Amino acid sequence: MTEKTLGVGIIGCGNISTAYLQFAPMFRGIEVRAVTDLNMKTARAQAGRFGVKAPGIDDLLADGDIDVVVNLTIPEAHYPVSMAALEAGKHVYSEKPLALSVADGIRMREAAQTRNLTVGCAPDTILGGAHQLARKLIDDGEIGRITAGTAHVMSHGMEHWHPNPDFFFQPGGGPVLDVGPYYIANLINLIGPVARVAALASSATPTRTILSAPRKGEEIPVATPTNVHALLAFENGATVTLSTSWDVWAHRHANMELYGTEGALFVPDPNFFGGTVEKAGRDGKIAAVPDWDHPFSKVNDDRHTPPRANYRTAGLADMALAILEGREPRCSLERTLHALDVMTAILASGESGSFVDVGTTCTRPQPLDPDQARALLR
Repeated sequence: MTEKTLGVGIIGCGNISTAYLQFAPMFRGIEVRAVTDLNMKTARAQAGRFGVKAPGIDDLLADGDIDVVVNLTIPEAHYPVSMAALEAGKHVYSEKPLALSVADGIRMREAAQTRNLTVGCAPDTILGGAHQLARKLIDDGEIGRITAGTAHVMSHGMEHWHPNPDFFFQPGGGPVLDVGPYYIANLINLIGPVARVAALASSATPTRTILSAPRKGEEIPVATPTNVHALLAFENGATVTLSTSWDVWAHRHANMELYGTEGALFVPDPNFFGGTVEKAGRDGKIAAVPDWDHPFSKVNDDRHTPPRANYRTAGLADMALAILEGREPRCSLERTLHALDVMTAILASGESGSFVDVGTTCTRPQPLDPDQARALLR
């Protein structure tokens, strides 16, 4: 008996589309069959490179061979493109953020429920071997009850490498909505939902200068905070400091540290699937935790220096199999809607100077152990 496979169509052929097209064939349950973009020259180039069709957007949405639309457009287009896909009867998997407002996310949920469709959203790096190892250690009580933590995602932005970095500095971009989703999704994975937040926000400069070709030297405006420091109060009582900034030239902060009643856990960058997890007990001695042979820890991407573990589309594959198996996807709409609520609450607090309650909640995703991860692979 041939296993059911869902046909995938990608809308948006920018930088990130290459990773989806390159890694999708590794996974069960999905097959990329078409790509499209407002710039059809770009779409045809990706289609030719990866051997898929390049129809127009309307034709892709009407294509009966497409079951799932992967939305890789710029953030401000996420909501209208995802809604158009739902209205066309397609399941949706979106790049982060899900939308730019919680209200739009709720409308998307209602549209999906009305049509019995599924919506999932990146990031799926929470499924990486390092973060699933951290999850197992927490679930096993290795550091006791988590009471506090810190997370830092700080650099000097995207304009030094991205060819068209404008959208990073517009509403819908900025470090909170662009890189923050990796950190908040992992905190939800490891700790659970957030109850309220407080934040301070600023921007170092009103413009940025592009440093990469072909627009090197061009100035672009900054219309969203680029330096945001937040306090997150979790429903279980834990408190975490989250610092996100594109106004930092150098720092010595760790990506993520979680403090428990019995020790501490040091989690690698949630922007990536792999890395070394470290742990300390009550004696305060920090040591690396032995790897546990998780397939999503294995280095497989040599496009970077050093090479890294890259399993982008794992979340899409998990969603496809969840649809076929009748279960909830790990990168579900409810969790990404809650993450969006947390992020927009942080930005609202940064603007008002007051604590902001988070109106949504969610459960933690089911863990993904090594055997379950291998079951996602062809």
